[in-house]
Amino acid sequence: MGTFTAIIQYEEDMYVAKCPEIGTVSQGKTINDAINNLKEATELYLEEFPLKKSTHPLLTTFEVAEVVKA
Repeated sequence: MGTFTAIIQYEEDMYVAKCPEIGTVSQGKTINDAINNLKEATELYLEEFPLKKSTHPLLTTFEVAEVVKA
């Protein structure tokens, strides 16, 4: 069992959940549905392609200058 990150975005009336450590993606009508579907997709992926080493990425934010279009 491992702990992974879920990044969730609302796109076109669905919640899309992504796991950056594994690369799996799923969706659902609610946040909980999206997370549960992502968990299932990640478990299925890891059955086929087990992790050799478990690490957690550093999650941070950064700013970029605004691009002004004429």
